[in-house]
Amino acid sequence: MQPVLLNAFSDFGETLYENLIAEDRYKMILGGLGNTLLMAIGATLIGVAIGLVIAIVKYFASDNKKLWILDKLCDVYITVIRGTPIVVQLLIMYTAIFAAASNGLPVAILAFGINSGAYVAEIIRGGIFAVDKGQTEAGRSLGLNKLQTMRHIVLPQAFKNFLPALGNEFIALLKETSVAGYIAVRDLTKAADLIRGRTFNSTSLFTVALIYLLLVMVMTKGLKILERRLSKNDKR
Repeated sequence: MQPVLLNAFSDFGETLYENLIAEDRYKMILGGLGNTLLMAIGATLIGVAIGLVIAIVKYFASDNKKLWILDKLCDVYITVIRGTPIVVQLLIMYTAIFAAASNGLPVAILAFGINSGAYVAEIIRGGIFAVDKGQTEAGRSLGLNKLQTMRHIVLPQAFKNFLPALGNEFIALLKETSVAGYIAVRDLTKAADLIRGRTFNSTSLFTVALIYLLLVMVMTKGLKILERRLSKNDKR
């Protein structure tokens, strides 16, 4: 029994060495992890910027018919982006819109950001509309215009409503970046697949799956802590 266990551990050690240590392959994993996090963070920032603008436009358009054109354009953007696969959007950005690009990483960040913006817009819009209209009326009665009321009264309260959902969007975006390999970006998944192609072993894929799982678990835990703190602040 003991020799069998020793052989099993020996084979496992050799497999790990071949997939992660030999030829500094762990550096490919670390580089892929860096690109994955860079894409997720960069795309989230772009998505929040786009989503915030669209949510505010739609909020003001709800009681201002002069903004109906902008409102319809926002609806078209949201419908198209949410109705088409991210892989297709990514390929269109890389092979058509930015066909001359030599580096796929900025293209991927932009593509994921535009995609995320459509979902973030609905998240923020829901948070804004969840704020009692009386708050807006109170701001206007104090002499604030619509933008000032939005900035100083509505958005700070809406922020608590949509922040947890934004965290979930970041987690989803982190996993969606695994398709960046379609445009030759060496993300975490692509790095693992390159190693698998050289070693003819799937250990690198299991390693990357574990990394994704740990990242998601840590972020999920952080979100739960944040939600508890926000709920405590609301009770005060």
